[in-house]
Amino acid sequence: MLEKPTPPEDYECCESGCSPCVWDTYYDEMQLWQAEQTALKNKAKEETENAK
Repeated sequence: MLEKPTPPEDYECCESGCSPCVWDTYYDEMQLWQAEQTALKNKAKEETENAK
């Protein structure tokens, strides 16, 4: 399981338009984390329903 990403600190972004920006990386990691959480919830729900 992925650990929930933490947002970058203010000092980590130089606001120079870097590519990728630390915020871009954070948002990408959050999307992966959210997809994993959704998959885990769906799997748990499916297992609960199959146990009935």
